[in-house]
Amino acid sequence: MTTAQAPSFTRILVQAAAQVCEEKKGEDTRILELDPIDSGLSDFFLVTSASNDRQAIAISDEIEYRLKKEFGVMPNSVEGRRRGDWILLDYVDFVVHVFLAERRAFYDIERLRKSARPHTPAEFDAALKSELTAKTVAARSKASSKAKPAKKAALKKAAKKPSATAKAAAPRAARKAPVTKAPAKKSRSKKA
Repeated sequence: MTTAQAPSFTRILVQAAAQVCEEKKGEDTRILELDPIDSGLSDFFLVTSASNDRQAIAISDEIEYRLKKEFGVMPNSVEGRRRGDWILLDYVDFVVHVFLAERRAFYDIERLRKSARPHTPAEFDAALKSELTAKTVAARSKASSKAKPAKKAALKKAAKKPSATAKAAAPRAARKAPVTKAPAKKSRSKKA
Protein backbone atom coordinates (compact mmCIF):
# COMPACT_ATOMS: atom_id res chain seq x y z
CA MET A 1 0.00 0.00 0.00
CA THR A 2 1.17 3.51 -0.60
CA THR A 3 1.38 6.06 2.18
CA ALA A 4 -1.98 7.56 1.25
CA GLN A 5 -3.69 4.17 0.95
CA ALA A 6 -2.50 2.58 4.21
CA PRO A 7 -5.18 2.44 6.88
CA SER A 8 -4.91 5.42 9.21
CA PHE A 9 -5.10 3.35 12.40
CA THR A 10 -2.10 1.26 11.37
CA ARG A 11 -0.18 4.42 10.54
CA ILE A 12 -1.04 5.89 13.96
CA LEU A 13 0.20 2.73 15.68
CA VAL A 14 3.45 2.78 13.71
CA GLN A 15 3.95 6.45 14.57
CA ALA A 16 3.36 5.75 18.28
CA ALA A 17 5.89 2.90 18.19
CA ALA A 18 8.43 5.12 16.41
CA GLN A 19 7.92 7.79 19.06
CA VAL A 20 8.74 5.24 21.76
CA CYS A 21 11.94 4.33 19.89
CA GLU A 22 12.98 7.99 19.85
CA GLU A 23 12.13 8.45 23.54
CA LYS A 24 14.12 5.35 24.55
CA LYS A 25 17.13 6.54 22.53
CA GLY A 26 16.80 4.04 19.70
CA GLU A 27 19.34 4.81 16.99
CA ASP A 28 18.72 5.23 13.27
CA THR A 29 14.99 4.54 13.48
CA ARG A 30 13.46 3.88 10.06
CA ILE A 31 9.96 3.09 8.89
CA LEU A 32 9.91 0.94 5.78
CA GLU A 33 6.72 1.20 3.77
CA LEU A 34 6.51 -2.18 2.11
CA ASP A 35 5.38 -2.77 -1.44
CA PRO A 36 2.03 -4.63 -1.33
CA ILE A 37 3.14 -7.14 -3.97
CA ASP A 38 6.36 -7.94 -2.14
CA SER A 39 5.25 -7.63 1.47
CA GLY A 40 2.63 -10.34 1.92
CA LEU A 41 0.75 -9.48 5.10
CA SER A 42 2.49 -6.45 6.63
CA ASP A 43 2.33 -2.86 5.43
CA PHE A 44 5.26 -1.46 7.45
CA PHE A 45 8.50 -2.47 9.12
CA LEU A 46 9.74 -0.31 11.97
CA VAL A 47 13.48 -0.84 12.40
CA THR A 48 15.60 0.64 15.17
CA SER A 49 18.96 -0.09 16.80
CA ALA A 50 19.96 -0.29 20.44
CA SER A 51 23.44 -0.04 21.91
CA ASN A 52 23.01 -3.06 24.23
CA ASP A 53 20.58 -5.90 24.94
CA ARG A 54 19.02 -4.20 27.98
CA GLN A 55 18.17 -1.14 25.91
CA ALA A 56 16.69 -3.36 23.16
CA ILE A 57 14.49 -5.11 25.73
CA ALA A 58 13.47 -1.77 27.27
CA ILE A 59 12.48 -0.39 23.85
CA SER A 60 10.42 -3.46 22.93
CA ASP A 61 8.75 -3.59 26.36
CA GLU A 62 7.80 0.10 26.19
CA ILE A 63 6.39 -0.27 22.66
CA GLU A 64 4.28 -3.22 23.77
CA TYR A 65 3.12 -1.42 26.94
CA ARG A 66 2.29 1.88 25.23
CA LEU A 67 0.34 0.32 22.35
CA LYS A 68 -1.62 -1.83 24.79
CA LYS A 69 -2.33 1.08 27.15
CA GLU A 70 -3.23 3.74 24.57
CA PHE A 71 -4.80 1.66 21.79
CA GLY A 72 -5.65 -1.71 23.33
CA VAL A 73 -3.46 -3.52 20.79
CA MET A 74 -1.25 -6.50 21.65
CA PRO A 75 1.36 -8.07 19.38
CA ASN A 76 0.44 -11.32 17.69
CA SER A 77 3.83 -12.72 18.62
CA VAL A 78 7.09 -11.60 20.20
CA GLU A 79 10.39 -13.22 19.29
CA GLY A 80 13.94 -12.84 20.64
CA ARG A 81 13.18 -11.13 23.93
CA ARG A 82 15.42 -13.45 25.95
CA ARG A 83 18.58 -12.86 23.95
CA GLY A 84 17.84 -9.23 23.18
CA ASP A 85 20.01 -8.99 20.07
CA TRP A 86 17.05 -8.95 17.66
CA ILE A 87 13.56 -8.54 19.08
CA LEU A 88 10.62 -8.81 16.74
CA LEU A 89 7.11 -7.61 17.64
CA ASP A 90 4.53 -8.78 15.10
CA TYR A 91 1.40 -6.62 14.99
CA VAL A 92 0.26 -8.19 11.67
CA ASP A 93 -0.18 -4.89 9.78
CA PHE A 94 3.29 -3.80 10.87
CA VAL A 95 6.34 -5.47 12.38
CA VAL A 96 8.78 -3.87 14.82
CA HIS A 97 12.44 -4.95 14.65
CA VAL A 98 14.70 -3.87 17.53
CA PHE A 99 18.30 -4.79 16.74
CA LEU A 100 21.65 -4.47 18.40
CA ALA A 101 23.72 -2.26 16.09
CA GLU A 102 26.04 -5.09 14.96
CA ARG A 103 23.11 -7.47 14.28
CA ARG A 104 21.36 -4.81 12.23
CA ALA A 105 24.46 -4.32 10.14
CA PHE A 106 24.82 -8.10 9.68
CA TYR A 107 21.21 -8.77 8.60
CA ASP A 108 20.78 -5.43 6.77
CA ILE A 109 17.00 -5.72 6.59
CA GLU A 110 16.74 -2.46 4.64
CA ARG A 111 18.77 -4.02 1.81
CA LEU A 112 16.60 -7.14 1.80
CA ARG A 113 13.50 -5.00 1.23
CA LYS A 114 14.73 -3.02 -1.76
CA SER A 115 11.21 -2.21 -2.97
CA ALA A 116 10.29 -0.68 0.40
CA ARG A 117 10.31 3.08 0.74
CA PRO A 118 12.22 4.23 3.84
CA HIS A 119 10.85 7.08 5.95
CA THR A 120 12.22 8.80 8.99
CA PRO A 121 9.74 9.19 11.84
CA ALA A 122 9.52 12.95 11.11
CA GLU A 123 8.62 12.34 7.44
CA PHE A 124 6.12 9.70 8.44
CA ASP A 125 4.56 12.03 11.02
CA ALA A 126 4.19 14.83 8.47
CA ALA A 127 2.50 12.48 5.99
CA LEU A 128 0.15 11.19 8.70
CA LYS A 129 -0.82 14.71 9.78
CA SER A 130 -1.55 15.80 6.21
CA GLU A 131 -3.68 12.68 5.64
CA LEU A 132 -5.66 13.21 8.83
CA THR A 133 -6.14 16.90 8.01
CA ALA A 134 -7.49 16.03 4.56
CA LYS A 135 -9.89 13.48 6.06
CA THR A 136 -11.08 15.98 8.68
CA VAL A 137 -11.75 18.66 6.06
CA ALA A 138 -13.63 16.15 3.90
CA ALA A 139 -15.73 14.97 6.85
CA ARG A 140 -16.58 18.51 7.90
CA SER A 141 -17.59 19.56 4.40
CA LYS A 142 -19.72 16.43 4.07
CA ALA A 143 -21.39 17.12 7.42
CA SER A 144 -22.10 20.75 6.55
CA SER A 145 -23.62 19.81 3.18
CA LYS A 146 -25.95 17.37 4.96
CA ALA A 147 -26.86 19.99 7.57
CA LYS A 148 -27.97 22.61 5.01
CA PRO A 149 -31.05 20.68 3.77
CA ALA A 150 -32.02 19.97 7.37
CA LYS A 151 -31.83 23.69 8.19
CA LYS A 152 -33.97 24.53 5.16
CA ALA A 153 -36.59 21.98 6.19
CA ALA A 154 -36.65 23.39 9.72
CA LEU A 155 -37.12 26.91 8.36
CA LYS A 156 -40.03 25.79 6.14
CA LYS A 157 -41.65 24.02 9.06
CA ALA A 158 -41.26 27.09 11.25
CA ALA A 159 -42.82 29.31 8.58
CA LYS A 160 -45.92 27.07 8.43
CA LYS A 161 -46.52 27.05 12.20
CA PRO A 162 -46.93 30.25 14.14
CA SER A 163 -44.13 30.64 16.60
CA ALA A 164 -44.63 30.47 20.35
CA THR A 165 -44.18 34.23 20.68
CA ALA A 166 -46.82 34.84 18.00
CA LYS A 167 -49.21 32.52 19.84
CA ALA A 168 -48.63 34.36 23.10
CA ALA A 169 -49.02 37.78 21.48
CA ALA A 170 -52.43 36.97 19.91
CA PRO A 171 -54.41 36.74 23.21
CA ARG A 172 -52.71 39.87 24.54
CA ALA A 173 -53.67 41.83 21.43
CA ALA A 174 -57.24 40.62 21.76
CA ARG A 175 -57.38 41.77 25.38
CA LYS A 176 -56.04 45.24 24.59
CA ALA A 177 -58.49 45.95 21.76
CA PRO A 178 -61.37 48.25 22.77
CA VAL A 179 -64.57 46.44 23.30
CA THR A 180 -67.61 47.87 21.48
CA LYS A 181 -71.00 46.94 22.76
CA ALA A 182 -73.84 46.30 20.43
CA PRO A 183 -76.86 48.51 21.09
CA ALA A 184 -79.33 46.79 23.35
CA LYS A 185 -82.71 45.86 21.89
CA LYS A 186 -85.67 47.41 23.47
CA SER A 187 -87.98 44.82 24.67
CA ARG A 188 -91.66 45.33 24.40
CA SER A 189 -93.43 44.81 27.52
CA LYS A 190 -96.72 43.06 27.34
CA LYS A 191 -99.66 44.93 28.48
CA ALA A 192 -101.97 42.98 30.56
